[in-house]
Amino acid sequence: MNRPIRVLAVACGVLFLALLLNINYVQFLRADDLNTTTGNRRVLDDQFSRERGPILVAGKPVAESVPIDDDFDYQRRYGFPQLYANLTGYYSYQYGGSDLESTENSILSGSDPALFVNRVVDLLGSDKPAGGSISLTVDPAAQQAAYDGLAALGQNTRGAVVALDPSTGAILAMVSRPSYDPNRLASHDFGSVSDAYKELNDAEADPLLDRSRQNIYSPGSTFKLVTAAAALESGTYSPDTMVTGGPTLNLPLTDDVLTNDVESCGSGQITLTMALAFSCNVSFGEVGLDLGADALREQAEAFGFGDDTYLEDLSLVESVFPADPDEPQTAFSAIGQFDVSATPLQMAMVTAGIANGGTVMKPYVVDEIRSPDVELLEEHDPEELSQAVSAGVAAQLTEMMVTVVNDGTAAEAQIPDIDVAAKTGTAERTEDLPPYAWFVSFAPADDPEVAVAVFIESTQGVAREEISGGGLAGPIARSVMEAVIER
Repeated sequence: MNRPIRVLAVACGVLFLALLLNINYVQFLRADDLNTTTGNRRVLDDQFSRERGPILVAGKPVAESVPIDDDFDYQRRYGFPQLYANLTGYYSYQYGGSDLESTENSILSGSDPALFVNRVVDLLGSDKPAGGSISLTVDPAAQQAAYDGLAALGQNTRGAVVALDPSTGAILAMVSRPSYDPNRLASHDFGSVSDAYKELNDAEADPLLDRSRQNIYSPGSTFKLVTAAAALESGTYSPDTMVTGGPTLNLPLTDDVLTNDVESCGSGQITLTMALAFSCNVSFGEVGLDLGADALREQAEAFGFGDDTYLEDLSLVESVFPADPDEPQTAFSAIGQFDVSATPLQMAMVTAGIANGGTVMKPYVVDEIRSPDVELLEEHDPEELSQAVSAGVAAQLTEMMVTVVNDGTAAEAQIPDIDVAAKTGTAERTEDLPPYAWFVSFAPADDPEVAVAVFIESTQGVAREEISGGGLAGPIARSVMEAVIER
């Protein structure tokens, strides 16, 4: 063989080898990436024609695929759309999935490695692969109570409710208002889906935003629980420590003052317990100055502030304590103002941590994952996030919070024959915007079953001076606690 033919043969061999390597790279190494690439119509058509697995609450589907007579064999249907939309999300041909429909897509679509055996059996039997199911931790009665409570405030109300099992971190209720109907985005009428998607994204009320975990807000006086926890943990304060009451607190380095909104804060010294019971800004501003910003930040982070990773099943934004506040800013931070911002989920975790003897559990919403033939594939094991305060401090905070309900600003949370622990909050914004109303609580105080955070961003028909955590959010928290305790 002469040299030119030899060179040509080698070159052809190299090209053939490169072709084989590329085929193996595309078909095996990049298979998962290509299958999940947005806009891959072959994959979309295949998945849309499958029986996608259900999302279950108390054994009943809140999202499921039902047979339909069109180009696709199945239609995604949401049986309680407004009630669970912020959890299930939507599954759309044009826009993909959101929330649990996205994060649990591999199980629901049947493509997860855990379902490999099921796919092989389906292939041998010439059946289309079916998806597995996921079961949620949500208590349907608590979810309904939270939804109804927000709805009762009026059609244009914006807010959120989160309820947790303090001992496990299981999410018992997670509601955001306004909500939306994911059926509109799951439709096979793609023109109407495009119109619905544009309408939802252009809406001023932002119904696609889950206000329970995807945005942060000034927590107001509910943050005083964090300040009180830092004070008790320091060892220099007890529930009976005398702190400054009075109408105003002059702040260092500025002409600004902190003021109290209630006469119950007295004109002189009051106990730390009474300062919490009547939500005295002056008292907690002074405590914050005494402890310093670093101590407040460390305590906030022990409860979960600054962390956006503790919720595995759904997207989450981190709650924030300001990085380097000066002394006046520290005083305002101690009462949950200035740049302190938190999700309702985070404030529910603060409350649940106190209820659970100081141990904060990681929140979770997916309890079980099962195969199409109902074989248990995975069951969630509760995980500890942190020991935010000692058991002794948690017990002291609990007693202080019971006093807030029995003698202070949180009387709306009272439940006959049951001790309830709670804290109210009203977070001021600008003069043009109404304040936020907050309420956090847990019950029974001596053996907690549920911890709740209620957040009211805005509502109509309530005068600015009448907006309060106790008045607006307190009754909702009580109804959610009762729903769990009475189940």
